[in-house]
Amino acid sequence: MRTLDLKPSHKRIAAYHASLADFAKLGVKHETAVRAAFQALLEDCTSLVNKGRADKWKLVPEYSLKTKAGAKITPDGALLDSFRLLHGLWEAKDTADDLDREITKKFKLGYPRDNILFQSPTRAVLVQDGEKALDLDISSPEHLVTVLKGFFEYQAPAFDEWEKAVAEFKDKLPEIGRQMTEIVRAEKKVNKVFAEAFDGFVALCRQALNPNLAVAAVEEMLIQHILTERIFRKIFDVGEFMQRNNIAAEIEKVVIALTSRSFSRDKFLRELDRFYVAIEDAADTIPDFSEKQKFLNTVYEQFFQGFAVERADTLGIVYTPQEIVDFMLASVEEILKTEFGRGLGDPGVHVIDPFVGTGNFMVNLIRRLPKTRLEHKYKHELHCNEVMLLPYYVAAMNIEHTFWEQTGHYEAFEGICLVDTFETAEAAQKEFEFFNPENTKRVKRQKAAPIFVVL
Repeated sequence: MRTLDLKPSHKRIAAYHASLADFAKLGVKHETAVRAAFQALLEDCTSLVNKGRADKWKLVPEYSLKTKAGAKITPDGALLDSFRLLHGLWEAKDTADDLDREITKKFKLGYPRDNILFQSPTRAVLVQDGEKALDLDISSPEHLVTVLKGFFEYQAPAFDEWEKAVAEFKDKLPEIGRQMTEIVRAEKKVNKVFAEAFDGFVALCRQALNPNLAVAAVEEMLIQHILTERIFRKIFDVGEFMQRNNIAAEIEKVVIALTSRSFSRDKFLRELDRFYVAIEDAADTIPDFSEKQKFLNTVYEQFFQGFAVERADTLGIVYTPQEIVDFMLASVEEILKTEFGRGLGDPGVHVIDPFVGTGNFMVNLIRRLPKTRLEHKYKHELHCNEVMLLPYYVAAMNIEHTFWEQTGHYEAFEGICLVDTFETAEAAQKEFEFFNPENTKRVKRQKAAPIFVVL
């Protein structure tokens, strides 16, 4: 839980009231102007509660999100942490507004009631856990501090264990990985069924991903799968994903062989149960699937950095900010129109993201495509590759769910391949098996496609 070290005599409080007085002298009362003073105060308070903490909060103005009913809302501000989890909302009004009526209107639209601050220059109403927690005249410095402390120091029940669990998991994960590696290596020596399955899996990986792939890298892939399967299953309620996805199903065969003698996956992971529950509870606070995607992306990045820092460094794992993704897709669309007289949604414009990561570019593209052309593009003209297992899983789910959001029906995305894009070019002149028959079919289809756009 965070504490806000703020007193009524603090210069930030005086600066806020002085700013309102300056507006009043000029006869300025409209919301856009007067809310700027309160936004500056909230940003100052955010800096105060961030002091000495690794996980920094950020006040994001005009932050759009979806309600539980799926409606889009845009409060004046939102408090987000580095995992994009929401810790509070702020809605500003001016003195001409009937604040009680405005609060009723916002709640009818589906605004969350966990921790939301409604504020006008002279009054603030703080609603927490569905109840009015404070209703004060903030012309008083003492009342203003009371409201701010109440807003910033609130801790939702779902977050009680979250911060502790994340910090603990970061410390514990490398050791969990080492223990799992030792189990895998020990089982290879005494469990013939697993040894054969693992050797076959290594051969598949070398054939599909890289002929020089180290055994240790394949062990890591297997361990990543074991450690993250529950996260995919519980957060996204996709219990069948690991059976439905052709790569995940292949790895599950190896896991089943690993557990055939004595190793229990559930028993081994029991000590991480608190961390899994913390992730699941935190994810439950996010009603919008696309926001859950972003949350999982961050969990993945944090997880991988803790599990295999050296590989994260050598593979250059860096994800493009969403704003840059938006700009790049808009730029590609503009160039296609001006230079080729075509658009991303036109028939025959095959698009590939050769290093798809967790799928941000493909998700953005699917949302841009005209609904009338989306299904054809999705089935035949969108392609992407990923060489690492976890982002491949995340990308597949993100892309498939985005298609479901846009069309109302689920369809597996057959345009994604677990493969090294460079390796597909190297193997152009010979028959080559890429992991399993389904993945091979996808790679061959991609290699034969008349790719027009490379993202």
